[in-house]
Formats: sequence, structure tokens, C-alpha cells
Amino acid sequence: MKMKSLFTLSVICASLVLFSVSAQANDQLAASLCDYVAADDKSRLRKKMKETRIKLRNVFSGISCGGNNLLRHAMANNAEGTGKFIVKKLPKSILASSGDVEWAGSNGHSASPIVAAIKERAGL
Repeated sequence: MKMKSLFTLSVICASLVLFSVSAQANDQLAASLCDYVAADDKSRLRKKMKETRIKLRNVFSGISCGGNNLLRHAMANNAEGTGKFIVKKLPKSILASSGDVEWAGSNGHSASPIVAAIKERAGL
């Protein structure tokens, strides 16, 4: 009985460690993506996504850069290249429902080329 309890406890501890490492890796990945967007480094953004085998449409809603999503972060940092790249990678439905165009208008970014790309792709 003692052996079974010890085994169960070790399995639980191992899974907690794996979850902790996974959460740290996700935080580091999100920080890297935010940094690449802010620096307008489209090639490093693409490379990181390819290395980690992620699709932007799958992680877009889960990444926050200083309280903004990746598109808003790109607009705030005048990162035109990465902003347009993100627009191309996201489905039209996400672009239409995200509220990024309205956010840009109320925060002084309505003249951004990224907003124009969103409007063109989403049909707004």
C-alpha cells in the first residue's frame, strides 16, 4: 500500500513540474513574440513561429503585450511590417470581431497602414 501511495505521489509531482515548465515556456514564447512585433522584426517572428510550430490564429487570443493583443501592440509601436503580416495570418472573422479598428480610432492610430490592411481583409 505504501508503495502505491508513493508512486501516485511521484506521478502527481512530476505532472506539476511539467505543467510549471510548460507555463514558463509559454510565457517566454509570448514575450518573444511581443518583442519581435515591437521591433518590427517580421523575419524573426516568422522564424519563432516556425520553430515552435504554432499558428498565429491559434495563439492570437491568448497573447497579451502590455494589455494589448498583437495587432494593437504593432499599431502602438508603428510596426507596419509585422502588423500587416499578422493581418494576413488571421481569419477574417477574428479581424472583423476584434474591435481593433475602433480601438485604433480612439487611440490615435486610425491612419495606420495596419488599420487599412484590417479593413481591406475583413471587408469593413
